[in-house]
Amino acid sequence: MDSTATSPLPVQTLSVPGQAALTLRVLGRKPRGGALPLVLHFHGGAFVSGDLDSGACLAELLAGSGAVVASLAYPLAPEHRFPEALEAGYAALEWLYKQRSKLAGKDAPLFVAGEEAGGNLAAAMALMVRDRAHPPLAGQILVAPMLDPCNATASLRQTLGDCVECKWAEGWKQYLRGPMDAEHPYAVPGLAQRLAGLPPALVLTGADDPMRDEALAYAERLRGAGIAVVSRVLGEGTGWPDSLAEPLVGECPCANEAREHLRAFFQAAMPPPS
Repeated sequence: MDSTATSPLPVQTLSVPGQAALTLRVLGRKPRGGALPLVLHFHGGAFVSGDLDSGACLAELLAGSGAVVASLAYPLAPEHRFPEALEAGYAALEWLYKQRSKLAGKDAPLFVAGEEAGGNLAAAMALMVRDRAHPPLAGQILVAPMLDPCNATASLRQTLGDCVECKWAEGWKQYLRGPMDAEHPYAVPGLAQRLAGLPPALVLTGADDPMRDEALAYAERLRGAGIAVVSRVLGEGTGWPDSLAEPLVGECPCANEAREHLRAFFQAAMPPPS
């Protein structure tokens, strides 16, 4: 899959002060005299792989939908197991909040977003922010999110067939320190018992996405907890989540539809013009 922008967006690479190993790639620039949504983006890779380059597709989609996007090179399993990536993300989010006026404009609303394992981290970050009561989040964007380590949904079985092992099952094994982690809501947001108080959510999946069922189930649980949720299933041929990690070449059929949903979600969170 590819996202496109009619003109190249400015890119800068930043380090989070006090976090020597944390690098952010910032895509986009604040408008003169205004503000844009500021998004902390987590790439995919089943917790064990991926980087800022493999996450460029969703980052470009987000930026092309009217946001300033800061993609995080978070620590990977198995060297760094739960909750190290999440704590790194929280440190980056706190720093972005302090820098939001400089990066995206005065009072820029703050979002978290991610695809596949990054969608897990974004959902978990929303839970963590709620529990720590800071910083304020305007929304969470979960794209083909990897939320359930049971790997037993119909959509996943349709992809795997008779195969009982897959990269996602292996990724969960490498990410979680042990069976008890599977009961922690920050590790497995899809099974979290308390969902009230979370920010609005946009959940995007594809008809051919193996994560489709767990994504939609989580969206429905969020609705049941009183959270404002927009969930959409894009048509066949998205290739999600694997296509989101492919090099940016050409324009895929789902890019325009995805940007449309992203723009609407961002616009709903922006304050009215004064």
